[in-house]
Amino acid sequence: MLLDIDVGTVTFAEPLYLWLLVGPGLFLVIWVWRVLGRRADRRRLGLGRVTPVVARHPLLGDLAFWAVLGLATILCIVALARPVARVSAVRRASADIVILQDGSASMHVADVAPNRWRRSVEFVRVFGETLSWRGDRVALALFAHHAAPQVRLTKDPNALFFFIDHLGNAPPFPLEDDPTWDTNIETGLSWGMQLIDVDERLFGDTPNPKAFVVISDGQAWSGTVARSVAMARARDIPVYTVGVGTAAGGVIPDPLGRPPIHARLDRVSLTEIARAGGGQYFEIGREPDAWVAANIIGSIRRRIPGAQVYESTEELYWQFLFAAAVALCAGVCFVRRRIELLWAAGAAAAALFVLVGRIG
Repeated sequence: MLLDIDVGTVTFAEPLYLWLLVGPGLFLVIWVWRVLGRRADRRRLGLGRVTPVVARHPLLGDLAFWAVLGLATILCIVALARPVARVSAVRRASADIVILQDGSASMHVADVAPNRWRRSVEFVRVFGETLSWRGDRVALALFAHHAAPQVRLTKDPNALFFFIDHLGNAPPFPLEDDPTWDTNIETGLSWGMQLIDVDERLFGDTPNPKAFVVISDGQAWSGTVARSVAMARARDIPVYTVGVGTAAGGVIPDPLGRPPIHARLDRVSLTEIARAGGGQYFEIGREPDAWVAANIIGSIRRRIPGAQVYESTEELYWQFLFAAAVALCAGVCFVRRRIELLWAAGAAAAALFVLVGRIG
């Protein structure tokens, strides 16, 4: 992010402290008077003494230290007045990605090792590791017949990986419950849009392009998926689908001993959802997970607008305090007497006192 400070907009949050500048102003008048007197003394000394070698006298001599000390004092006083300016920040927008993970009964099928659920969780981890996390935000929600949000939109990768580590070896929806046997992708997409809506209510709208990544086997047994896809498309939120499983499929394990149900990867449905949603269809196992994740992220990032300018206000007292510290360090180079060194130490202590006071 590049910052551009508009000097013309500088104001002071505590302008009363600016009255203290009267002291350094009087000091400046005395300093100028001393400099002029020094020049006059040099001129008289040159006219009144005859030496075989031309004597060279420093232009300012000890007065150089006092000039630097006065400058550091002025900078500290300005810092006390808390200068504020309008700042223009130039940066690129980032992406907001909502991962919708299928947790229905068909995800227990072991036609991919170790099973569809654990294989898809592995992919989610690789997806998180592939992100740059430089301003990108990710949310995670699980769905079957109902949805269960896990992570709201966050810039913190630790939050995402924490929930990934605690997803376990099986979906949180019990196989004994009938709703678990219903894959409702419409509900997943609806919850994804609710996550975005809540984030906008809390933090305001952002220019970040948004996208859904649906990881499922495509067994969409209920719900009007087309309606949710159309709503996402109307809000310019593309839907990317990632298939997990095989065309041969397998039987869903049932602890209640009900008639067996054979679940296959429904590539046709997932491809149609991606096409209607303006995204792309990918499949776990065809290509390395990192390749699939990088292609999804790259496709989303291509929708990021160019550099944008954001205006905000920023306090500048830190910059003035830093300049005062640099001035004091430079002034020590002109010190010739012990008393001047004590003055430099006193000014440094005063600047430190101001700094600690501002932090407190």
